[in-house]
Formats: sequence, structure tokens, C-alpha cells
Amino acid sequence: MPAARRIGTLVNTHANGDHCYGNSLVRGAAILASKACAEEMAEVPPAVLAAFVEAAPGLGRAGEFLLRAFGAFEFRGIEPAPPTETFEGELERRVGGKRVRLIEVGPAHTKGDVLVHSLDDRVVFTGDILFIDGTPIMWEGPVAGWIRACERIEAMDVDVVVPGHGPITDRSGARRVREYLVYVRDEARRRFDAGMSAADAARDVALGDFSAWGDAERIVVNVDTLYREFSGSSEEVLATAMKTLIRHVGTRARTAPIQDHLKGRKSEMEFINGLVARKGKETGVPTPYNDAVAELARRIDAGSLRMDPSNFDLLRAMVAAG
Repeated sequence: MPAARRIGTLVNTHANGDHCYGNSLVRGAAILASKACAEEMAEVPPAVLAAFVEAAPGLGRAGEFLLRAFGAFEFRGIEPAPPTETFEGELERRVGGKRVRLIEVGPAHTKGDVLVHSLDDRVVFTGDILFIDGTPIMWEGPVAGWIRACERIEAMDVDVVVPGHGPITDRSGARRVREYLVYVRDEARRRFDAGMSAADAARDVALGDFSAWGDAERIVVNVDTLYREFSGSSEEVLATAMKTLIRHVGTRARTAPIQDHLKGRKSEMEFINGLVARKGKETGVPTPYNDAVAELARRIDAGSLRMDPSNFDLLRAMVAAG
């Protein structure tokens, strides 16, 4: 399209790589994102996924999944291009004389989800707040935030809704995603209150009509995220430890001990040393990244599922399995 030969403004609706790794291809554009989105983007640059894919052949079944999910993509050589402008709440711009409103609705799917509402066109671009004919995946939560985001879309004066994944829809698409989230939340809560484990609850929930949606196995991640929310557990230490591992992989610092990246962080240091100790190594022994990553893979194999290495819940899942 002639009007798209030069793109002057680009919006990142959230921090997942399939929605932001192409930033560098739009040269000279202003790149807009929520502040939370920009911060999350910095945590998982393309080099991280490149290193995980390279390491995958040695990671057993988890590595097989990595290759199925990411093996077709080339992450090497992608230069991160962070947002040039961030905002919190709402931001309005004019594009070709039309009003475009950016609306922050995260945390929901990720930490900094944004809706892009073209008021004059009566169109809203939802990012991954909506998966149409596919199962949403709840990496961040809280689920109430995601439900509110769907309700906001339902209340908009729009004719066309463009989801992050799946075919173009209308406001009914937001209603169906909301219904899924409410259903899974309520089913998970009943099992949580009954003392059932997250893994058993995920297997026990009958998805009914939702089972026809693609990637229905994401119920495992969604129930697990809900259980963390119900328990009010703090993930800060585990998340920081996982980020450290990911940075270690991304920089390919195979000869430096992971512990070097944790200086001054006692709680995270103790956690990583715990990984080492469980492998029969002495606490504090310099450990290349692949030792810890291989341990994560083994724990995933044991039954706790956190399939996407671009998210930082793998350590928590590993601990739950152990």
C-alpha cells in the first residue's frame, strides 16, 4: 500500500518478541509503548532466544519443545530497538489526520499491555489481550485485569476488532475471551480451595466448547498462574534469579560463574546455590549456565510445565515439581 511505504509511528502493544522484535526494520519511526512494556522488553532481547534455541539439542524433552516452538525462526542478528517514547495510562496521537488513542490495560497478558483505538475508523487493535479461536495464555495476570480489559473492548464504540492472534472479529470476540477467563478462574478457584495441586487441577478442568480452541494445553499455564494469584505468593526472588539465568544465556558467558551475576543479591544467590547443591555440587562452585538450564529442563520433564523460555516462571515451576 502506498500509504505504508514509510511508517512514521510504530506501537508495541506488549513485550513478547513476536510483537516487538521487528522494531529495527521500521527505520526512523517513533516507537511508542507503555512504560511497563518497555521495561519488560529489555528483559528478554532476541539474543536470549537465540541462545536457548542453540542450547536446545542438549535439553531433552524441553529442548524438543523449544525447537518445535522456535526452531523455524532466526533470532541471531536481530538488533533490539527499544521504544523511543513511553507513557502511562493513555496517550492520544494524530495519524494522517485521524485520532488514535493508546490505552494501557496491563498488567494482564503481560506487564504493559496496550490497546490501540482508531476512533475515526471505529477500529481497535488489541494486541494479545485477544486470542480468537486460540487459547489465551496468562503469563502475567492478575486475571481481573485481563477481564477488565475485555470489558473495556466490549464497551467501545467500534465495528472492527483486530486481535493479537486469530481472525479479525467484533466485540463478541472480547466477550468470548472474557468468558474463557472467568470460567477458568472459577474452576481453578474451586480446585484450589479443595486443596488440589495446580497440575492436577489443570488436568481436571473440563474445557467444554473451549477445548476446540487451538493450544488448549495452555490451561496448564493459566491454572498455575491463577494458583499463584490465589495464594498471594511473591515471585520476586525467583523471577530475578530466572532473569539472571536468561541474561547469562543471552550473553553466552559460559566461562563465568552464574554467581558472578548475583553479587550483592543474597537471596537470589542462595537460590542458585540451591540448584547447584541439588545436583551434588558444592555450594559456590563456578557453574556454567547450561548446568542450571539443564536442571530446569529436568524439572519441567518431571511434570511442571512452563514452556516459554521468554518468561520467568520456569524457576517457580521447577520448585513446585521438586
